[in-house]
Amino acid sequence: MLEELTIKNFAIIDEITIPFEKGLTVLTGETGAGKSIIIDAIGLLLGGRGSVEFVRYGEKRAEIEGLFIVEKKHPVIKKANELGIEVEEQMFILRRDLTAHGKSICRINGKLVTLGILREIGQTLVDIHGQHEHQALMQGEHHLSMVDYFAKTDTAEYQSLYREAMTLQKKLNEFTYNEQEIAQKIDLYQYQLKEIESAKLMPDEDNQLFAERHKLANSEKLFSLLQDSYQSLYGEGKGLDFVSNTLSNLEIAATIDKDLQSLFEQISNSFYLIEEATFSLRDHVEGVDFDPERLTFIETRLNEIQQLKRKYGQTVEEILEYSARIEEELDSILHKDDQIDEIKLKLDTLWLDVKVEAEAISEVRKQASKDLVKAIHEQLQELYMQKTQFEVRIEERQSQNFSQKFQKDGMDQVEFFISTNQGEPMKPLAKVASGGEISRIMLAIKTIFSSHQGLTSVIFDEVDTGVSGRVAQAIAEKIYGISVGSQVLCITHLPQVAAMADTHLYISKHEAKNRVHTKVESLSANEKTNEIARMISGVEVTDLTKKHAEELLELARKHKIANMKS
Repeated sequence: MLEELTIKNFAIIDEITIPFEKGLTVLTGETGAGKSIIIDAIGLLLGGRGSVEFVRYGEKRAEIEGLFIVEKKHPVIKKANELGIEVEEQMFILRRDLTAHGKSICRINGKLVTLGILREIGQTLVDIHGQHEHQALMQGEHHLSMVDYFAKTDTAEYQSLYREAMTLQKKLNEFTYNEQEIAQKIDLYQYQLKEIESAKLMPDEDNQLFAERHKLANSEKLFSLLQDSYQSLYGEGKGLDFVSNTLSNLEIAATIDKDLQSLFEQISNSFYLIEEATFSLRDHVEGVDFDPERLTFIETRLNEIQQLKRKYGQTVEEILEYSARIEEELDSILHKDDQIDEIKLKLDTLWLDVKVEAEAISEVRKQASKDLVKAIHEQLQELYMQKTQFEVRIEERQSQNFSQKFQKDGMDQVEFFISTNQGEPMKPLAKVASGGEISRIMLAIKTIFSSHQGLTSVIFDEVDTGVSGRVAQAIAEKIYGISVGSQVLCITHLPQVAAMADTHLYISKHEAKNRVHTKVESLSANEKTNEIARMISGVEVTDLTKKHAEELLELARKHKIANMKS
C-alpha cells in the first residue's frame, strides 16, 4: 500500500506530505483545490508522462516521493531483484524530480533508474482509474491477460514450447530468406577463412613476437650490459677474486675464533652461488643474438597479424575464435538443405505440441470466462444494471501460418462485449458511450479483478460522475468492497461514497503572499459530517442537510458491520 506521499513545487502545491491508511480514503474539496493534482502527482511518480508545466511557477524543480509497503510474496519484489534494485523490509521508495528545463530524474530505493523501469515497477504497485482514462479494462488487447488473471492460467509449458518453435522458425527463415544473400555470405566466409588459415596463426603468437622483437631491437645494449656485468665479477682483481680473498682470510680467522665459523660458511655459500651466476652470465653473453634478418621477419609477421586484427579481432585468440565460428556457420550453410529438412521435421512436431498446449489453455479460458460472465452479471445487478448483458468472446486466430496463428499468449483473441439495454446488439466494451454506464461497468469489472491483479493500491479519480440516488449508493458500496483488506484512494463528489470512507481527507486552497497554496487535512467525525452535508447541499449547510449526512454515515456504518459479518 501507499504509506506516505510527499509533493513539492508541483502545480499549485508548494509542499505537502500525506500519510495514507489501509481501507477506503476519500479526497474531497472545492473544484480547483488540487484533488486531481494529487492524483496527477501519483501518476507521474508511477512513470506517467511529465511536462515542465507541472513545475510550480518560479521554482527550479518539482519533487514527488512515495513510500510503498508490499507483502513478502508480491511479484514486484522479484521484478526489482531482476532489475538490480535492493529491497529491504518490503519497502519501495519511488522518487521523481521534474526540472523546469524538462529533465526527469527517477529513483527507486535510492537507485537511479530509467523512466521505463519506474513505470514497470509503478504499474505493479498502483492502478489509477480516471473518469476519462479506462486503461487496460477498456483496451481489447488487455482482455486476454485479464481472463488469464481470473483463470490463473498456467502457460509455462506452452511458453517453453513456443519459444523453442520460434527459435527454429527464425533459423529456417534465415536459411530460406534470400538465396543471393546466402551465396554472397558463402563467398565472404570462404575468402575470410582462406585469409586466416593461410596466416597459420599460433595462439599467443603476437605477444611472443612482440617480446622477441623487443629483445632483438635492443640486442647491442643487452650484450653490453651482460658483458660488463660478467667482467665485473670474473677475472683477476674482479668481484669473485675479492670474495675469494675474503673467504681465505675468514677460514684462517675461524681457527682462532670459533664464532666466525658460521660467518665463513655463509660467505662460502654465497661465493659459490655468485660463481654459478657468473657462469650463467657468460652463457647469456655468448647467446645474445645479432640477427637483423630475424628482426625484419618479425616486423613483417607482426604487420600481417595487425592487418588480420583490424578485420577479425583484437587478439590472435579472437581471430582464431572468429575463424572457428564462421567455419561452423559456413558448414551449416553449405549443408543447409539437410538442415532445412531436419528443422522442418522438428518444427512440425513442435508446432503440433504447441497446438495441443494452446488448445488446453483455450479450454481453460473458455471455462473460466463462464464464471467471469456470471460474476460480472451479479456485480452489474447490484449496480442496478439488471438488463445489461456482458460477454467474453474467445476466438481462435485465423492464419495458415503457425508463427502468426500462435503467439506468446496462445492462439486466442479475447474481447469483452456488452449490451446495456434490452434488444440492443452486443458491442465491444470500448465503444460503450454513456459516462454513468461506463462508471458502473468499470467498477463491476474492477470489483472482480482487483483481487486478481496483485496491486497494492487502487485509485479512482471521479469515476462516480453522472450517477446519483440508489446507483450512487451502490457505487459507494462497491468502492468500499474493493477497499476491504487493501487500499483504495478515491476523489469523489458523491456524499454516499464519502460516507463510506475509513479516512476522509479534505483538500483546500488559500492565498498567501500572492500565491495559491494547497492544504490537506484529515477530518474528524464532526468535520466529516459537515463536509458530507456541504456535498449534499452544494452551497449552504443546513440542519436538514446535516441530518441527511448523519443518516448516510449511519447507513455506511451498518453496511460495514454487515460486510464484516459476511
